Amino acid sequence: MKIFINDIPVNIVPKKSLKEWDKYHTIKKGDNKMISHLDLTGDILFVDLAGNELKVFLVLMQDKKFKKATSITFAVNDYREAKKLVKDQFTIVKAAGGLVLKGDRFLLINRLKKWDLPKGKSDKGEKMKETAVREVEEECSIKVNLIKKIGVTWHTYTQNDKRILKRNKWFLMECLDDRDMKPQVAENIEEVGWFDQETLAKLLKTSYPSIVEVFRRYSTKFAHKLKLP
Repeated sequence: MKIFINDIPVNIVPKKSLKEWDKYHTIKKGDNKMISHLDLTGDILFVDLAGNELKVFLVLMQDKKFKKATSITFAVNDYREAKKLVKDQFTIVKAAGGLVLKGDRFLLINRLKKWDLPKGKSDKGEKMKETAVREVEEECSIKVNLIKKIGVTWHTYTQNDKRILKRNKWFLMECLDDRDMKPQVAENIEEVGWFDQETLAKLLKTSYPSIVEVFRRYSTKFAHKLKLP
């Protein structure tokens, strides 16, 4: 499970599946006071952190930010229990969106001065595939055909003093009709357009890490070719 907290990827992984230990600054264990004073730099690994320590750390990440950290990994013995513990700290919001292709070009939107992919919250009783298509078509005024699921991303934010964990399901789509394409201004979208690979690589450098992750899920070879951050 990978969660983006303040744009830092936080990985929850089974300890038995962990490889390449030498790339991390490894911290075996520590009390909550010690964790709050850590100078976390680069790729960080926590091994066998107690449940209460993990909870405290998740709160600290939102408040303290740890801007020098590139990634944080928690290697746990009970993966299922750790995932439940993490999810219990947040209000879960379900959403879906699309990575849309038109020939060899990709659709991006610019919302609040950030390049993004069209997405939105699921309506009651709506299937996630339906949410994804509806949100893409509403936000960009185009018609699309859903091809397949790409994957799921998780990211956190705070709204009305509530700590939100947003689950986005992503789907690959193809454009059927973009003759009336325009941004949905009511959703703070300022621009929508099709971009080739060269331009896409530049724009994604100023996008959200969770959006870059969608392109990695789409194709690791493609992500490598674009030299994504």
